[in-house]
Amino acid sequence: MKKTGSILFIGLLFIFSLTSAQVKDSAMHVADSLKQAEVAHKKLYASPRKASIMSTCLPGLGQIYNRSYWKVPVIYVGLGGFAYLFSVNNAHYQDYHKAVLFSVANADAPVFIDGRNYSQDQLQKIKLDYKKSRDRWAIGVIIVYLVNIIDANVDAHLKTFDVSSDLSLHIVPWQETLTTGNGFGMASGISLKLNFK
Repeated sequence: MKKTGSILFIGLLFIFSLTSAQVKDSAMHVADSLKQAEVAHKKLYASPRKASIMSTCLPGLGQIYNRSYWKVPVIYVGLGGFAYLFSVNNAHYQDYHKAVLFSVANADAPVFIDGRNYSQDQLQKIKLDYKKSRDRWAIGVIIVYLVNIIDANVDAHLKTFDVSSDLSLHIVPWQETLTTGNGFGMASGISLKLNFK
């Protein structure tokens, strides 16, 4: 009876080990399949070229394509703010440009603007100041537009970047006994193991 019980126990142990190995293998296979499906899904929906073209055609569209919705209002606030400042400075520039032309046509006659009289030289200086400011704000609009395109491209590239739990770093201390010509010695240190799975 003891032999039969031992054989039965060993048999059950053997079946259990085979079953657990099969379950572990199938679980690893399912995990690998899910990971491959996720990477394929990310690659399918993250084309950097497509995101760049979309953002070029309509600012913010590439960010929507990349599902970075929070960036769209930031882009439009930047574009709107710089465009508004450009518009205000351009309107002042046009006003002072017309005043300079009027002053030149009327033999350097002073021009009355905003409650003050201005000479032709003063008008010319103010006009150039508004022109410089207008040009700076135009450059700001262009920069925000270009950053929008670059951001859409980079964000699409990073969609396929793998940051999984399979990346790990293990720091393991070690100690070893060494034999030297004078006897025994001890050596110790740290081992770094970086795993990519």
